Amino acid sequence: MALIINLRDLDRNDITLKGELPVAELDIETRDEMMVITKPLTYDLQAQDLDGSLLVRGYVLLVLDCECVRCLKPFEYRVELPDWACLLPLSGEDAVKVDGDSVDLTPILREDILLELPQHPLCKKSCGGLKKPTVGKTKKISTGDDKTLSTWADLDKLKFRKE
Repeated sequence: MALIINLRDLDRNDITLKGELPVAELDIETRDEMMVITKPLTYDLQAQDLDGSLLVRGYVLLVLDCECVRCLKPFEYRVELPDWACLLPLSGEDAVKVDGDSVDLTPILREDILLELPQHPLCKKSCGGLKKPTVGKTKKISTGDDKTLSTWADLDKLKFRKE
């Protein structure tokens, strides 16, 4: 079920829209394996007729299941639009598509949500990434006379002839 406003209801008084929109209705493809949309969009909106235009404003929330691009830790990212608003003209060149007596807000919401998606999801801004393996430490080897030498000690003994 898409997020639809009936314009006939709007003629009488303002409309309050509150609820959830399933993921399938949003039709958002992130094309990013680091972000998956599994939870529905939550909305609390007010719609009103404003001089031949439709004014919709309110709160929108979408929670994404993400994986940090630095440390690969799973986390939730909140796309939260606390003061979302849009003014949709009902006539003229830029008029919103009216189907019968209804206007579908789903494409408009989808566009605004896509603009808010992170390019590179991070679990936190200061994420240091994966722990680096300890590389470059020299190992001590034991010789027959119980002296410990580094692995490079044998190279130090080499003598090169000058020709």
